[in-house]
Amino acid sequence: MGLISEVLLLPFAPVRGSGWVIEQVVREAERIYYDPATVRAELARLEERLDAGEITEEEFDQQEDELLDRLESATRRSAGTDDGWTG
Repeated sequence: MGLISEVLLLPFAPVRGSGWVIEQVVREAERIYYDPATVRAELARLEERLDAGEITEEEFDQQEDELLDRLESATRRSAGTDDGWTG
């Protein structure tokens, strides 16, 4: 039965392959997005922008909170305690 189903599903192979590629791209993007080193570098750039007068204190505070939330999520992910909730 496995061979028959494979033959019947052969026309859908490109779709299944595309799904796998998309899944790999998403995993890599999440790995980079939640990488603590990346988040810390973004925090440093954010502080530089504040010091240079490119953003206001309010903008800095908002963006800093978002980055700190990401850093906390990254820490939970690496510890294996992330429950997927983003409340």
